Amino acid sequence: MKIDIGIDDATRAELAAGLSRVLADSYTLYLKTHNFHWNVTGPMFQTLHLMFETHYNELALAVDAIAERIRALGHPAPGTYAKFIELSSIKEEAGVPSAQDMIRSLVAGHEAVARTARQVFGLASEASDQPTCDLLTQRLQVHEKTAWMLRSLLEG
Repeated sequence: MKIDIGIDDATRAELAAGLSRVLADSYTLYLKTHNFHWNVTGPMFQTLHLMFETHYNELALAVDAIAERIRALGHPAPGTYAKFIELSSIKEEAGVPSAQDMIRSLVAGHEAVARTARQVFGLASEASDQPTCDLLTQRLQVHEKTAWMLRSLLEG
């Protein structure tokens, strides 16, 4: 059945493509965060282990919401590692970095998701796609706040 939500087919396709990049970035960051949760060591182990768990749990919920928005726009959500690697601006981590380097990598990852979300927000705003704007606003708030909190661990 044809979708008639007030956004034309071409714009819905563009929005879905942009959200697919947000999804790929978010899932890649989820995987990286979960990896770091498992492998962090050092004097900040307990703090980082618990913090990373909180972050990857939040990301797990976020990827579902993003994928469901893509589906609501009438397009399939990407769901394979190969597709995520193709679409993501975040690169996989090689090896097991130090705790400080994990934090730096996660700051960069959260900032990358924020940049991608901000790019898609412009298109969503132009299309008067309030649900996508709302989703992206929520994601921006989470990623910018998380990046700030992680950056604060690197000071001093």
